[in-house]
Amino acid sequence: MQGSWLERNGMPISVKGMTLVVWNRDNWFSMATKIIFPGSDRSEISLQYKGRLHDGERQYTFLLQHNLLGQIEGEGWICPDSIVQRYWVVDDRQRRSGFETLHRISDDTYYLTSGILTGHFLTSTMEASLERQPKKV
Repeated sequence: MQGSWLERNGMPISVKGMTLVVWNRDNWFSMATKIIFPGSDRSEISLQYKGRLHDGERQYTFLLQHNLLGQIEGEGWICPDSIVQRYWVVDDRQRRSGFETLHRISDDTYYLTSGILTGHFLTSTMEASLERQPKKV
């Protein structure tokens, strides 16, 4: 993953990262994502997902542990050319939530756009290209 992070009233910051996806039996999946900010003193972001793709459907639900936001719940839809996710921080007085869209460019390349909201206001966005790496045996 490589792209830019932007916060309200700020300049874009370079981001790099990696996501690992593991599928288990019965359509359960786990994902781990790590995002770093090269050349910046910003702390890295780490995300640990666990979810389930509903049998015969294109929707899934997930739980997410985010190192900065805490416990998150969410849902996703798998569309013909994209994956769309929406999530919300559990028991959060600031009413933080977010969204992500992964648009398929090719079988091995996606373009990510995401945002985090506090209440009704967009507080940060990220855009990045993701390239699938060959599976190592």
